[in-house]
Amino acid sequence: MTDSCCGSGAEGRGAGPVVTGARRAVLHRRVRWLVAATITYNVVEAVVAVSAGTIASSTALVAFGLDSVAEVLSAVAVAWQFSGADPEHRERAALRAIAVSFFLLAAYVTGDALWSLFGGGEAEHSTAGIVLAAVSLAVMPVLSGAQRRAGRELGSASAVADSKQTLLCTYLSGVLLVGLLVNTLFGWYWADPAAALVIAAVAVKEGREAWRGEHCC
Repeated sequence: MTDSCCGSGAEGRGAGPVVTGARRAVLHRRVRWLVAATITYNVVEAVVAVSAGTIASSTALVAFGLDSVAEVLSAVAVAWQFSGADPEHRERAALRAIAVSFFLLAAYVTGDALWSLFGGGEAEHSTAGIVLAAVSLAVMPVLSGAQRRAGRELGSASAVADSKQTLLCTYLSGVLLVGLLVNTLFGWYWADPAAALVIAAVAVKEGREAWRGEHCC
């Protein structure tokens, strides 16, 4: 447990409420279920996005699918942490894994966006991509909010960091949806990769915070 996180690690310092053993067990189970739901959804999302992106020659859709892979890696790190008898002991390693997933995501999205902006070709219309982005835009905030609340009450920086990874996927869903719609309606192919560069910058920021254990409650 990092010192920057509240919860049981901050007891006696007035940083947060005491979490009883029974409540802690409930929160551990909740985090595990939320992580399992996140992994399941993102595996499906990755398969659909990469498949649809390949068919439509859409670099944005393929990038979105690979973001789902990064989200799975982040969720797996938290699942590994909470599968042990002492999750707090594994927290720093889980945070580092989450940070790496942020950095890998940022690197790929940046490269993909630049490639799309400077001669990567124009994507075709993708109904499947639009539907997927809209569904993810509705689902991801719910998963992120639930895990963030559980992580903050539990005092787990890694659970909060993973919830921010899921929230980042929400932003990417919005970027993807706008990009696909704008490309379909107006032919403005540059809108999606330009917005993706902003998302990449946010990913770097979140990765740095996770690496330093700054995802406080």
